[in-house]
Amino acid sequence: MKRLIITIMLIALCGAQAFAQADRREVRSGNRSFRKGDFAKAEIDYKKALLKDSTSVAAQYNLANDLYRQENYQEAEKYASKALDSLARTPRAADAYFNQGDIFLQQRRWSEAIEAFKSSLRLNPGDMDAKSNLAYAQKMLEKEQQDQQNQDQDKDQNQDQNKDQNKDQNDDQQNQDQNQDKDQNQDNNDDQQPPQQNQPQPKISPEAAEQMLQAIQAKENETQDKVNKEKAAAVKSRQKEKNW
Repeated sequence: MKRLIITIMLIALCGAQAFAQADRREVRSGNRSFRKGDFAKAEIDYKKALLKDSTSVAAQYNLANDLYRQENYQEAEKYASKALDSLARTPRAADAYFNQGDIFLQQRRWSEAIEAFKSSLRLNPGDMDAKSNLAYAQKMLEKEQQDQQNQDQDKDQNQDQNKDQNKDQNDDQQNQDQNQDKDQNQDNNDDQQPPQQNQPQPKISPEAAEQMLQAIQAKENETQDKVNKEKAAAVKSRQKEKNW
């Protein structure tokens, strides 16, 4: 997410063999709106171009970038995939894979992002941004897996803790019943004596209390990690633009 290659494909510079000829007026209008930051208008123009030529790689590619800017990552992924199918054997394939990886990063789909950046680097090994994003995705995947492992361990600990608490409660209840029976036997000759009212409260063992504190702390750490991840993602979302 360090940057997204926002490429406005200039149809006049693209040969007919590379791209299908969509209505040039619509694509160029979308390009102008995109450069002005009017992404909603650009989206309309690119979709109009696709209505006239559904195979237009320029419209697909630029629309994916435009939807990315609008944070509509699910739709952006759809058009980026279509463009990639056509660009896979062209010099622009590395950029297409990179953009696809960036979309996956925004959706926190770390494994898919890793594969996309690896594909980009196979075609352009010197791309430092792709290397940086690959390392970031790998780190986040490792962190996610570690968090899941910790959650599973906490779940097991909570189950064990509940078992211990239930056992302690059962033991306390048995002791309570025994004490009540004993007191009742002693007070059979005194009808005015009220029944035993004070009952010992269930006890929590020091081990169980420590496990509860650890579980609470783990939950707080998980929440803080999530906040830190979101902050890191925002920092890494700087984008670069260039024209084809």
